[in-house]
Amino acid sequence: MNILAIESSCDETAAAVVKDGRDVLSNIISSQIEIHKLYGGVVPEIASRKHIEKVIQVVDEALKKAELSMEEIDAIAVTYGPGLVGALLVGVAVAKSIAFANNKPLIGVHHIEGHISANYIENKELEPPFLCLVVSGGHTNLVIVKDYGEYEVLGKTRDDAAGEAFDKVARAIGLGYPGGPKIQKISEEGDKNAISFPRAKVVDNPFDFSFSGVKSSVLNYLNSCEMKGEEINKADVAASFQEAVVDVLVSHTIEGARQLDFNKIAMAGGVASNTALRAAMKNACEKRGLELFYPSPILCTDNAAMIGAAAYYDYKKGMLADLTLNAVPSLKLGQR
Repeated sequence: MNILAIESSCDETAAAVVKDGRDVLSNIISSQIEIHKLYGGVVPEIASRKHIEKVIQVVDEALKKAELSMEEIDAIAVTYGPGLVGALLVGVAVAKSIAFANNKPLIGVHHIEGHISANYIENKELEPPFLCLVVSGGHTNLVIVKDYGEYEVLGKTRDDAAGEAFDKVARAIGLGYPGGPKIQKISEEGDKNAISFPRAKVVDNPFDFSFSGVKSSVLNYLNSCEMKGEEINKADVAASFQEAVVDVLVSHTIEGARQLDFNKIAMAGGVASNTALRAAMKNACEKRGLELFYPSPILCTDNAAMIGAAAYYDYKKGMLADLTLNAVPSLKLGQR
């Protein structure tokens, strides 16, 4: 079964063709990073306009690279939430138009479900149930994957997502946007134990996350150094901050697996490509005899291949959309 998938939830315009949920025939991504660098973050209105300019191009390129005609496509899939409403609307409108014009089934896909499903593409042996850490610029969730398309959120962020905290700290120490890759790079030159930043614990749910405290602690440290006239070692600050975030992400995930007796852990989302996080999670899993899965970096970032993977399993369960499908910017995981 060949699914043409479209993703436009934030600042990547993407289209892909995925066969049987696990084989990627094409995966085209048009990134807007260079544009949004000028503003220090994603500007929703600009993102929407760029999606309009690029979406048909990436769809045509995805079909061309897959060497398939529209007649050979079995269904159209699209991200309809969560995300930036204007950006989502572009993808949804185009997907509905293509489905209607070609009389193809339409599948609306949850963006986080897509990130989780990215693990199926390169890990052919992975099947539910398993525990998945979803960590990106807009989301930090610890998710129980009960079955394909069936999820329970074990823990979520109470404030900043991990990726959002990375961006804010990178801006504070003058690294610019996007923060995640820049923090990771400069951290390689720093001492992760140089500064003790806090690890927040949420009393009423030990699996929930909170990163606003560590972000504020970094800002306070920087202000204190400036007031005292002390030199700031950016590499040490970045490495110590990254270590604090990674420590919380890993400890929550491992404890969740222990309490719920999971022997398989997966990671997903843009921050899942962070090398320090991968190394720490791999080390923790090896110590406890747990299997660890994560996608290649290109499948961690927003892409359409992951949407095609998720859509395949939704289709098999008969979870189709009609032409009333609309963008839902605050769509919760498991909500339809």
